[in-house]
Amino acid sequence: MHIKNVSVIGAGTMGNGIAHVFAQNGFLVNLVDVQPSQLEKALQTISKNFDRQISKGAVTEEQKQQALNNITTFTDIGEGVKNAQLVIEAATENEALKLKIFKQIDEAAPAGAILASNTSSISITKMAAVTTRPQQVIGMHFMNPVPVMKLVEIINGYATRKEVSETIVALSKQLGKVPCTVNDYPGFIANKILMPMINEAIYSLYEGIAGVEEIDTIMKLGMAHPMGPLQLADFIGLDVCLSILRVLHDGFGNPKYAPCPLLVNMVTAGKLGVKSGEGFYVYTAGNKELVLSERFRK
Repeated sequence: MHIKNVSVIGAGTMGNGIAHVFAQNGFLVNLVDVQPSQLEKALQTISKNFDRQISKGAVTEEQKQQALNNITTFTDIGEGVKNAQLVIEAATENEALKLKIFKQIDEAAPAGAILASNTSSISITKMAAVTTRPQQVIGMHFMNPVPVMKLVEIINGYATRKEVSETIVALSKQLGKVPCTVNDYPGFIANKILMPMINEAIYSLYEGIAGVEEIDTIMKLGMAHPMGPLQLADFIGLDVCLSILRVLHDGFGNPKYAPCPLLVNMVTAGKLGVKSGEGFYVYTAGNKELVLSERFRK
């Protein structure tokens, strides 16, 4: 199947990154979001990210303009997917919302279109079950920031056809990504391994074994991680980490996935990391230096 027309549902951080990468590689992209302001913000973000690429010599101004011309925005899902060969859902990591969107895109997209989700933990099989085409539903989990990160975790649902999986693997390579195919179980591979590590780091802080800076420094210098697990949790979003841990805990019924009470409290208090301006660290515009949250200072 030769794919040229792609619709991306959701214009947030992941959605605009996915749209950026497809548009840069010559695909015609319909970027869909119910909020016009979010679409405007997404186009501004994409433009700024292209400017960074231009400053590094990765693309030219002409390539930037061509890519931006490849993106059309819509506030109506039906209109946004009616000509799509591939639809990628990139909404918030909320199961009820994703199931609702999958019903909508199944009703509106052409019969031959592949329906993909950028979910990082929610069951592909469950999303496929609300459609009339479960054999054409697949997971396409990009990493953040999408224009930079090479990995795409490809998740086969229970009914996903081999030909569909092969098409998405080939497409990911066409984008310059490295696809890795896994099966549909809670957290898949990336988050089944990553989230317990982050949760354990938060437990270590909660139990008073070490401070934020010590935990992150040990993992960076001792394990060669580019950033420590607590800084990474802030970057991902503590609410997202909590949501994924709950998916793991519910899906496997194993207490080892139980979210740390400190994580639950921080999310309840609105301390979500970078997106809220404070998590384990404090984030201010223009300041790249890590500043420890007042709560965790000794």
